[in-house]
Amino acid sequence: MKDIKSTTDVSTGATLKSPANADSPMSLGTQPISRLLVKYSVPAIIASVAVSLYNIIDSIFIGRGVGPMAIAGLAITFPLMNLVMAFCMLISAGGATISSIFLGQNNRARATATVNNVMLLCVVNSIFFGGLALLFLDPVLRLFGADDYTIPYAREFMRVILMSTPVSFIFIGLNNLMRATGYPRKAMISALLSVGVNVVLAPIYIYKFKWGIAGAAFATVCAQGVAFVWVLSHFLSRKSFVHFNRRDSWLDWSLVKRIYSIGLSPFFMNVTACVVVVFLNKALLDYGGADGNLAVGAYGILNRTTMLFVMIVFGVSQGMQPILGFNWGAGKWQRVKGTLRRGIWIGAAITTVGWVVTRLFPDWISGLFTTDCGLVEIARQGFYLYFLVYPVVGAQIIIQNYFQSIGKPKLSIFLSLTRQLIFLLPFLFVFPRIWGIKGVWLSMSASDLLASVIAVVTLVIFVRKHNKSLKDNGARVSA
Repeated sequence: MKDIKSTTDVSTGATLKSPANADSPMSLGTQPISRLLVKYSVPAIIASVAVSLYNIIDSIFIGRGVGPMAIAGLAITFPLMNLVMAFCMLISAGGATISSIFLGQNNRARATATVNNVMLLCVVNSIFFGGLALLFLDPVLRLFGADDYTIPYAREFMRVILMSTPVSFIFIGLNNLMRATGYPRKAMISALLSVGVNVVLAPIYIYKFKWGIAGAAFATVCAQGVAFVWVLSHFLSRKSFVHFNRRDSWLDWSLVKRIYSIGLSPFFMNVTACVVVVFLNKALLDYGGADGNLAVGAYGILNRTTMLFVMIVFGVSQGMQPILGFNWGAGKWQRVKGTLRRGIWIGAAITTVGWVVTRLFPDWISGLFTTDCGLVEIARQGFYLYFLVYPVVGAQIIIQNYFQSIGKPKLSIFLSLTRQLIFLLPFLFVFPRIWGIKGVWLSMSASDLLASVIAVVTLVIFVRKHNKSLKDNGARVSA
């Protein structure tokens, strides 16, 4: 028989009983950090890589099954896809963070209420944003750089995606909560389910049914639908440590405020990414000359490639989030610092591997997406300059997500804006005027470098201030 560990719910005074073993969310405050990072980050990395791979596979199917203009049309949709993700992460990131902090404070009732509120907010946000985007789809795509050649593909793809936003929002929102409340493997399985279904259906819809780029979108929607059922069943089950409870609040404005305040960091990150892609596409069209649309397509290939490695780093940060949130809520500062230190080294190592791969095999990577020699040649130059300082990117991502995970939204928002808004937009205005299309690629690597320096400086200042605060208050730092 399993040992039972008792804790007191600070909101109700009730005694909570949970298994005192490795499967209990309460082990986040007791198990060795290295073991927890493996337990939480490895499933998150697998899930993130799988999601990134099926985005790459979709692009390969589209590029080879529909054509190079379809790849360019897909690249045009990236800003709008970032906006979709922004409104989703506004809820899911904030909900995951505060649920972990509540569990660290032994406040299981508030963690349950968070799940209820996240579910309702996902439905509301998805209907509002999806409907609004569908209503103004063509003007938005034109704003993002679509022309008469690319807009048919972009429109066809996004119509399907936008009509399914309630399913995708609930799936992503609850999946992040599943990981944050102690179920990293189940969260991984839901992502793998969506990938598996997508990989099976995409070639059938594109090649056999001849649905073109819309077939890729339908495959994505069906895949997310299967994962949606899996995640929803978890939170409907009373066996889950945190689950839906009709008696708890479904619209608690104090919770909503906290969810949105923490979720603003990834929200702004995705919104600014959307804005930046608009300027990137315009710069590529302006300075790409007669091959402007191919330059946009080359950016699509680079974007898919960089996202593979970024998603691995995000997997590490997602695995760190429950550990950081729980131990921050429990006041275990040494465990927080230990988790962060390991995460920074791992993140930097991952993007260093990305730098090596793109240096050695740029044409092979491009060849996966297209057989067009002109597109491969443009992408080759982009790979060399875009990834110039890529090794530092991993550390910057980890530091930014660290502040989000411990409930410090202002610092996280600041760091999310440095790379994509404060530095990149001015560079995009200046560099291409000097170096042409090379300046477009260089503007991204220069902003990566400066944003990483700012992130490290911000972290050092924060850690010193927090250490001084603990010392001044005579606080006992938990080991």
